[in-house]
Amino acid sequence: MWLLDRFLKKLVRQGQLIIVESNGQRHSYGVSEGEAPVTVRFHDPEAPHFVASHPYMGSGEAYMDGRMTVDDEDVMGLVRLILKNTIRDNANMLEGGIIPRTLQHVTNRFQRFNWEKRSKQNVAHHYDLDDRLYNLFLDKDRQYSCGYFTDPNNNLDQAQLDKKIHIASKLALESGQRILDIGCGWGGMALFLSQIADVEVLGVTLSEEQLKVARKRAKEAGVEDRVKFELIDYREVKGRFDRIVSVGMFEHVGPPYYKSFFNHCRDLLTEDGVMLLHTIGRLGLPGATDPWTNKYIFPGGYCPALSEIVSASEHSGLILCDVENLRLHYMYTLNHWYENVLAARADIIKLYDIRFYRMWTFYLAGASAAFQYGQMCNYQIQYTRKRDSLPITRDYMFERETQLRAKS
Repeated sequence: MWLLDRFLKKLVRQGQLIIVESNGQRHSYGVSEGEAPVTVRFHDPEAPHFVASHPYMGSGEAYMDGRMTVDDEDVMGLVRLILKNTIRDNANMLEGGIIPRTLQHVTNRFQRFNWEKRSKQNVAHHYDLDDRLYNLFLDKDRQYSCGYFTDPNNNLDQAQLDKKIHIASKLALESGQRILDIGCGWGGMALFLSQIADVEVLGVTLSEEQLKVARKRAKEAGVEDRVKFELIDYREVKGRFDRIVSVGMFEHVGPPYYKSFFNHCRDLLTEDGVMLLHTIGRLGLPGATDPWTNKYIFPGGYCPALSEIVSASEHSGLILCDVENLRLHYMYTLNHWYENVLAARADIIKLYDIRFYRMWTFYLAGASAAFQYGQMCNYQIQYTRKRDSLPITRDYMFERETQLRAKS
């Protein structure tokens, strides 16, 4: 316990954390500041050292395995308390414990090489889970990406509808256009674009489960003739498109492939084409994906700094027209998902087991806290091939968004 005790004495300055060892001995860190303390209980004598030795990986695995529990199952409270303390001068304390950071960064860099076969394996790891899982915590349209909260009090369905409207307004759709949706998920964005405009859409994914659902939805909507979905890597897409939209997929591309991604998108766009990239990003300088997330949630995933995106796209000749940082919207989105998962506890355990349920709550809690206290954000970046492809002011976005909301 001495190593964890030393670690927490330096770390916790805001809020109060109580640790109860397996022998019943209690330790208190920080002050309550009017909020209820978060109480963590260890159930074997080696668990505290395991967590302190490599905090990101250790805390996640200890919680999943039941070696560490949180009173009232308040893992969100625990993660928030830890992360809000790491935004100070000791922010690096969670990046590896006694494991050398250099080794972690070398490993992380290797894991970002998402060649085609590996990309499909990485996608299957997360998106080919039991189809019923996503019904339990996502919105009705299965939008598995950052919503857009015109009001923080809006429900999840409204926020995800507003996200689709917000993106569509930036695409400046016109009748008869061809649209490419890179990383189409379960088809919600592609189907929405076909509903609001007379356009043809091709959605591509590497998830076999998502493909089945997307094609079924297009058939049920009677639009399978103009909204098509294919199981294909973005690198293999051929043809020309008037618009390209990519939502929540760029996180899986990997920095070694950023330049080729943008080069290929440029080649796929018509001369007057417009592209809208929606991706989780990183405030400030480039960083690294924490090892627990890389192992259990998004293998090969990486959230880029804005500088990494822009420097890569500059080589393609694409013109960056607009950048928006959705600073807090993903926190609100994740909070809804987290609450939905808590409400579906029994169903998720029945689908998988208690370990999976703990893993999923730890993932969502950590992600929410990262958008609230850490370096995570969400970028929407608009590109064109020509500087006169869009109106010279941004008024068209707001006008179109108002029109679409009025019709929804």
